[in-house]
Amino acid sequence: MLENGVANDAVYVPPSNFSMVEENIFRSGLPSPINFPFLETLNLRSIIYLCPEPYPEENCKFLQSQNIRLFQFGIEGKKEPPVAMSTDTISEALKVLIDVRNHPILIHCKRGKVCCRFWAFTLSAIKSLSS
Repeated sequence: MLENGVANDAVYVPPSNFSMVEENIFRSGLPSPINFPFLETLNLRSIIYLCPEPYPEENCKFLQSQNIRLFQFGIEGKKEPPVAMSTDTISEALKVLIDVRNHPILIHCKRGKVCCRFWAFTLSAIKSLSS
């Protein structure tokens, strides 16, 4: 691949369980440094992090370097659907997710499985109800 006339041998590795929910909305597991070049190609504006644990420092530095906003909603979720979610938390997270000013956006939890599927389903349900 050529970038500015120079060969670029970068390998783009998506985060675990990465997929596109719909245009400009993606979901995955927690990115690691090997995933950063791939994330750069998405031109993300925002990330929604669904875990209660602090966001990893190396990820915070990457977000700062790319001008990506981090929204954290500490949702405990080991079951389908995730439990211990307040109505206010759900409402705030959905506001962030559907606000196109935050797009392209990545929503992720640790593994990108149950929690992210729930949110992707919720977004689809809201969109189908509004059309």
